[in-house]
Amino acid sequence: MLTTKIGIIGGSGIYDISGVQNGKWEKITTPFGKPSDELFTGALHGIDIAFLPRHGRGHQFSPSSVPYLANIYALKSIGVTDIVSFSAVGSLRADYKPGELIIIDQFIDRTFSRQKSFFTKGCVAHVSMAVPVCDRLSTLSKEVLDYLNLPYHSSGTYLAMEGPQFSTLAESQMYKNSWGCDVIGMTNMPEAKLIREAEICYTSIGMVTDFDCWHPGHKDVEVSEIIKTASQNVIAAKSFINRIVQEISKNRTPCVQGCDMALENAIISDKSKIDAFEKKRMPCITDRILSN
Repeated sequence: MLTTKIGIIGGSGIYDISGVQNGKWEKITTPFGKPSDELFTGALHGIDIAFLPRHGRGHQFSPSSVPYLANIYALKSIGVTDIVSFSAVGSLRADYKPGELIIIDQFIDRTFSRQKSFFTKGCVAHVSMAVPVCDRLSTLSKEVLDYLNLPYHSSGTYLAMEGPQFSTLAESQMYKNSWGCDVIGMTNMPEAKLIREAEICYTSIGMVTDFDCWHPGHKDVEVSEIIKTASQNVIAAKSFINRIVQEISKNRTPCVQGCDMALENAIISDKSKIDAFEKKRMPCITDRILSN
């Protein structure tokens, strides 16, 4: 059985984790600067975890200014093998209601001002994003949500917009009616892409806070209403976390889907042409592939 260390990325409203033994906040340095915050590490039910509030404690980073590369690198550098990500989302469907959870399984990336790859110079990698989440983690998430009897949907396409402004009515209707998206948010991209490059298994849980502005029976999106619903969602999310870490750690084996080997055939650069500095610039990500 493989060693498991579970990373938890908290979205809006999730700034701490309860019940952690020997918990402490740790400063982590990365080649990409500082993460959003220190990492809170310890053990939950005897299982090693690392918690990172995506926006920082006190919600210091906007969706566009979150240091995504530093965040994922920091988690990888301390040995995280699996990541469960939480984020507030708006619903683009009448049957996906505020207060419900969504197990995200696809993304459409409409962000445009964020660095989206660890591989930007000297070494080029093209990882597959056809199946952007880990089926094993998604299946375990469904089992946990069933066990907890929490209202959820087992799949959903997440439209990642740049923000920080909310959608116009025309955009919201296009994403819903023409593109067939299920929920909309601002933070799962490039997060999901970077996690794949880091060869970490990943699942994303969307917490519905509102109907996006397409819905004629609801007023326009307001931060006060989002915060109110997000606070209620946090209770469900923390119950989920408490259970999911136990399930993930059971009988951990190499990922059947290959999430933990995503770079195996992704490097297109001639390895003999990659200089020594580039090979060593981000060792926790590239050593497995470039060390020989």
